[in-house]
Amino acid sequence: MTRTETITSGPISGTIISLATPVVLAQFMEFALASTDYFWVGRLGPFAQDALTTSMVTVWTMFSAVSVISVGVAALVARHIGAGNPGQAAFFARQGMGMGVLFAIAAALAAWVLTPPFLRFMQAGPQTLPMAQTYMRTVYLFALCFFLLEVSYAVFRAAGDTRTPTIIAAITIVLNIGLDPLLIFGWGPVPAMGVAGAALATGLSVTIAAALALTRLAGGHLGFRLGPVRAFRPDFRQMLRIARIGLPIASQQFIFVAVYWFLIKYVHAFGPTAGAAMGIGNRMESFSYLICSGFAVAASTMVGQNLGAGKPDRAARCAWGATGIAVAVTLAVAVVFVSLPRAIASVFTDDPEVLRMAADYLVILGLSQFTMAVEIVLEGAFSGSGDTLPPMLVSVPGSLARIPLAYLLAFTLGWGINGVWWTLTITTTVKALVLAYWFSRGRWKRKEV
Repeated sequence: MTRTETITSGPISGTIISLATPVVLAQFMEFALASTDYFWVGRLGPFAQDALTTSMVTVWTMFSAVSVISVGVAALVARHIGAGNPGQAAFFARQGMGMGVLFAIAAALAAWVLTPPFLRFMQAGPQTLPMAQTYMRTVYLFALCFFLLEVSYAVFRAAGDTRTPTIIAAITIVLNIGLDPLLIFGWGPVPAMGVAGAALATGLSVTIAAALALTRLAGGHLGFRLGPVRAFRPDFRQMLRIARIGLPIASQQFIFVAVYWFLIKYVHAFGPTAGAAMGIGNRMESFSYLICSGFAVAASTMVGQNLGAGKPDRAARCAWGATGIAVAVTLAVAVVFVSLPRAIASVFTDDPEVLRMAADYLVILGLSQFTMAVEIVLEGAFSGSGDTLPPMLVSVPGSLARIPLAYLLAFTLGWGINGVWWTLTITTTVKALVLAYWFSRGRWKRKEV
């Protein structure tokens, strides 16, 4: 039985797990990648950690931009593979690559110009600002590799191959683990570069990963070849089609990120130690987020291919099955966060104030880990169907509500920094409930792409 036959007619739970597990492993490696940076930079002190926390928002902005492409490409590639049309799947993969090149150039230029005003808006302190600026500009030098890697991963996963991205991610993390201490602290003829070294280590690792992914795609591993260079001639009408599918999800991700510009500004009102604490808490929360992302990919792939095969009811069972498994896993993670917050935070810092704030973050956010699973996996299911408007209509107002709510709780009601943490938990839970109701109505089953 081929992979497509397994997805469209095999056992649902087993297929979900077989698709999600390699993605989750790959996401764990991305978690390890980010945590490795934060661990080593932590040896440079809380100002350096705050620089990475502040910078992460603009890095998220880059990934919001690439999702315009990756979400659309994944939906179209999955649909055409499910319909038995690999030639069209290859065509949309090529158009996605071309869009990746154009978007990456624009993102790198914009980041170089806009980095200083972004950091000033988020009220990065005088000791944090120069390190954050260096980190951000260094990362964006590798924007092209980030974009091409993410589009490649989308193609692999839409085709049901979640193993190859996992292997490539493993190579990436091993490289980064080796390069981080070398470039941050220096050794022999290699000078100590501090925070810039962490950014360079990540950029070099991603460059090698992108080269491996593109080589694998070009070799016809998925049952279709990308073709010669002339086959990459841009078709702007079809690029617009890709963007039209991906834009709602990308828009909600961009709003999510833009809201964090304000939240970090609020956090900095409590000092750079609060920024460092947010970085620790956010990286640990990403543990759950990345698990959910793995099951979202499984849901997206299975929904897309089953709709392409004319099996909408099976597509719905796949989506709810992936959601249920993700909820079970994140409930276990939540128990760990709530039970051992100080022990977890102490891995990254020995500063008592940072430790206290980060422990509170983990307890409060632990309460919404399973609702985050509902939100993320169902967003993946909507994306796989090509019906990306509902998640946008839920996520955008839910994210925007965080700005006034955080101010109300943190400053007006006097909850302090914990008011920001409670804002995240409350809004995540509300968004998950609304999205679950909308998905249950089933209109996505009739979406044409």
